[in-house]
Amino acid sequence: MGHRDKNCEPGGLVVSTKAPGAKKVFVAGTFNDWNPRSHPLKCTGDGHWVVRLDLPTGRHEYKFVIDGEWCCEQGCDKPYDGCSGCVENQFGTMNRVLVVEQAAEPSRRQHQLA
Repeated sequence: MGHRDKNCEPGGLVVSTKAPGAKKVFVAGTFNDWNPRSHPLKCTGDGHWVVRLDLPTGRHEYKFVIDGEWCCEQGCDKPYDGCSGCVENQFGTMNRVLVVEQAAEPSRRQHQLA
């Protein structure tokens, strides 16, 4: 899930997932060359994990890496089934998609899930 957080700087997006009991959660995607350790999420203490991303305008695909397992959400890396906001990847499973659009005001960007 991606959303604009009121505490983020303009252009910053918050990506979050629910992973109770997880020890380490990262996000990997086209924005970091699918590096499974470069963008750690922080646990909010209630099983939710969050990270602020400053992404350039464009389309970005990503997955979470929860305790070493690649997934769209904890315990779920199923074959692509037309899920909204996701696309099929080369492994036959799904990647999440996030689209960052340039807003009318250059210092602010909007985003939407594809």
